[in-house]
Parts: sequence; C-alpha cells; structure tokens
Amino acid sequence: MAMAKKLQITLIRSPLSRKQNHRRTVRALGLKKIGETVVHNDTDVIRGMAKTVDYLIDVVETK
Repeated sequence: MAMAKKLQITLIRSPLSRKQNHRRTVRALGLKKIGETVVHNDTDVIRGMAKTVDYLIDVVETK
C-alpha cells in the first residue's frame, strides 16, 4: 500500500483585514500565527481550502 501524500501548510501572511470566510478558512486549517506550520492529508477538501486562501499560505507536498 502506498503512503498517502501530505500537505505541509504554513501561514505566511496575516488573515486580519481579509474577508471573514477567508479568516475562518485559515482558522479551520489549524493556523493561528504567522510562521506556524500544520500537516494535513492531501484530500480534495483540504486542497479546496488551501486554494481559497492561497495568497496567505505556502503549501508543500510531502510523503
């Protein structure tokens, strides 16, 4: 069985003064502070959330 891909997501810009749904999306991804990194499974839901706030985060695919 192949290992599932992971997404390493880092908050690089502040969500303050952004649309409310973008702030909530950043929070739902588990990001609170600039420079904080979280790891999620590579699913369509997480990819969609990351695409919504792609200007605030940095995404790296890992194994």
